[in-house]
Amino acid sequence: MSEKLTKSVEKALSKIKDPNNGKDILSSGVVQGLTVKDDRVGFAIETSREMAEQMETIRAKAEKDVRKIRGVNAVTAVLTAHSDTPSQPPKSSQQKRAPMSGGHGTPPPPTPKSLPGVKSVVAVASGKGGVGKSTIAVNLAVALAQKGKKVGLMDADIYGPSAPILFGLTGQKPKLDDNNKIIPLIAHGVKVLSMGFMVSDGQAIIWRGPMIIGALQQMFSDCDWGELDVLVVDMPPGTGDAQLTLVQTVELAGAIIAATPQEVALADVRRGVNMFQKAKVPILGVIENMSGFISPDSGERIDIFGKGGAKRVAGELEVPFWGEIPLDPELRSASDDGKPVATDPDSPLGKVFAELADKVLAATKQ
Repeated sequence: MSEKLTKSVEKALSKIKDPNNGKDILSSGVVQGLTVKDDRVGFAIETSREMAEQMETIRAKAEKDVRKIRGVNAVTAVLTAHSDTPSQPPKSSQQKRAPMSGGHGTPPPPTPKSLPGVKSVVAVASGKGGVGKSTIAVNLAVALAQKGKKVGLMDADIYGPSAPILFGLTGQKPKLDDNNKIIPLIAHGVKVLSMGFMVSDGQAIIWRGPMIIGALQQMFSDCDWGELDVLVVDMPPGTGDAQLTLVQTVELAGAIIAATPQEVALADVRRGVNMFQKAKVPILGVIENMSGFISPDSGERIDIFGKGGAKRVAGELEVPFWGEIPLDPELRSASDDGKPVATDPDSPLGKVFAELADKVLAATKQ
């Protein structure tokens, strides 16, 4: 089924002309990372910033035509600007991404660059998914804004972007300024950019590595963040290519590692800390999320996922431990409602994130 569907997608794309050279967009090489999985299709249209507006029409037509194909239920089509010379066939597959450290016969990794106007970039990361990393990142950003800081949040969790829900921005789309830069949306005093703004609600993002890397790089370079004290980056979970791309693209002031108490999560904490340390990114602190459930009826603490594991691992790795965030129904409901608990710094949970914000400001010397 997938092979037949792939041929149908390729046939549809081959009927669309590239305005730059008159060839079809498939043979001219502007279609990158075509992926067909079950009933879902994903691809990128490569262009330059100068041609972005014109090629957006092509992207929209390509998405529309592919969506019409019988058997296709979801399409993710995006523009990427990998170079200033669009419509060229992809270079030889002999080109490879630079490894984390230069070896014999291999180029050294790219030097991370600072973002103009941004004082500090802080990553919130986790070695695995499902530990509440995005909730921590969003509430940290809001807590920093509550303290009068100019704050942005980049939701770089390509596979599961949740910032639109957590900020109450579902369904909204950012616009471009006169320089074709993305203007981030604003919620609760925080400038927000998320891949979730770029795709339809519920669509699966099924990109291959090169498409993910290009999208992440563009989220940094093609967004007008303006003047910021802190840009919080909600990292993708894990320690793969997407994470390596981020630490090699932008200069990080440090990383915060989110974890839950159970041993299976703590093993991933060790890997996450190791990755950042190899990339010479300081570990600002480890946070234990879902750390004990306080019964609303009895006030008794129930350690559903164990107790103190993150603190113990932080000690073993000789990195700071920044405290615990309880498993609290209020945090869940506020997140679902798009009203971060950090908007109320006097509430019990608000105080937790206010203290976390103070630690970030101290660590980044602000």
